[in-house]
Amino acid sequence: MAAPVVHFEVNARDAKRAQEFYAELFGWKINTNNPIGYGVVDTGLKMGINGGIGQIEGDKPPFVTFYAQVEDPQAYLDKAVSLGATVITPVTEIPNMITYALFSDPEGNRVGVVKGPQSLPRAKPRKAISRKPVSRKKKASRKRRR
Repeated sequence: MAAPVVHFEVNARDAKRAQEFYAELFGWKINTNNPIGYGVVDTGLKMGINGGIGQIEGDKPPFVTFYAQVEDPQAYLDKAVSLGATVITPVTEIPNMITYALFSDPEGNRVGVVKGPQSLPRAKPRKAISRKPVSRKKKASRKRRR
């Protein structure tokens, strides 16, 4: 089954500065009111995806990551490794927030998988609207009124 991209992440040396930059540039609302001070990005739109802006540790270079939603992060992490990826963060759960894992693809790009359903429940079918047939007389009468 295909895995949709559901989140992006910008990690910066100065997360506050990066959050202010992207908020001003794109008009994003960025909420840092969470246990880890992570900047949760709400683009305010129905299209596209939301993301986050975080702080890197130490002398690591800044990086961007995208996350694909999968039902079994460990299975995808194992498959990624079998295809040449390297595990960065094993499957990790942050209670009441997210279950995720990170890997480096064979080219060195950072990619994440996040646990979630890969399909949405089907919408309930709408009831058909039954209309009574309109007689020719009534159709002609309607046309004359216009």
